[in-house]
Amino acid sequence: MVDVLCSGNALVDVLATVTEEQLQALAIVKNSYELVDAESAESLYAAMPPAVEISGGAAANTAVGVVSLGGTASYIGKVRDDQLGNVFRHDLRAAGVAFDTPAASSGPPTGRALTFITPDAHRTFRTYLGAANELTPDEVDEDTVGAADVTYLEGYLWDPPTAKDAFRKAMKLAHDASRRVSLTLSDAFCVNNWGHEFRERLADGDIDIQFANEAELLALFAGANLGKALEQLRDLCPIAAVTMSEHGSIVIAGDETHEVAAARVGEVVDTTGAGDLYAAGFLFGLTHGETLARCGELGSLCAAEVISHVGARPQRRLAELVASF
Repeated sequence: MVDVLCSGNALVDVLATVTEEQLQALAIVKNSYELVDAESAESLYAAMPPAVEISGGAAANTAVGVVSLGGTASYIGKVRDDQLGNVFRHDLRAAGVAFDTPAASSGPPTGRALTFITPDAHRTFRTYLGAANELTPDEVDEDTVGAADVTYLEGYLWDPPTAKDAFRKAMKLAHDASRRVSLTLSDAFCVNNWGHEFRERLADGDIDIQFANEAELLALFAGANLGKALEQLRDLCPIAAVTMSEHGSIVIAGDETHEVAAARVGEVVDTTGAGDLYAAGFLFGLTHGETLARCGELGSLCAAEVISHVGARPQRRLAELVASF
């Protein structure tokens, strides 16, 4: 049995600290997210200052966080059999995550996320999805899904039709095996594009554990304030966790409501991966019998660790961090 199976965009993160002036010179709007083609990705990469390169992608970050907490995790995602694909596979396996999805021998190269971090810790993305966007149902292995207590799916990958079919297959396999399915909405733009389908999945009982931040939740239930949106989500999903940056998070389930304070951070350096690591802490707690309030606390602790440094992966063993609280 594996605690959490994560699936999403398999990307190599390229993270560089830049000045406001450097962003302007590259004609990049701060805090924006934009998908680029292979040629633009190469051009921007060449113009970046020295950077940190590590396997990334939101769901992969969550998988690494679960393992760092002392849990077990597996991953389904698509890379090419190229240099960056090898980097991604090596990094994920070295972190202790099981990753056995075969690499593609043809098609687009491995995807990468170019992340520009300004001194105020804000992040600006230029992402080339590449092979990650080509996930198909054939890559969703029945035994891998059936062996996971929770299958955690990344909303970013709901856009490509074949990947959407892969996620639908994963949901069905998980429920056929009496396992649970979790979805993160990933970004408000994902919800603006596919919110009607996310609501359908919730209404049909396909989602057991929903993650969202406040902006994503309000996009999902357009026209509702936070309180009303939470009540609508409560009616549709057995468990949900909504993060609100420095204001902590709200966990709801049936008649339960838990307001969880944000964990203290000495200095916010880079908010990359905060939501991913919150999910890691929450799902680790959930799969190890913790109360929902404690699950939220674990999520907050993990998020606080990852925003205290550059990069979306923990720099200390999270199990040790949690043990001190």
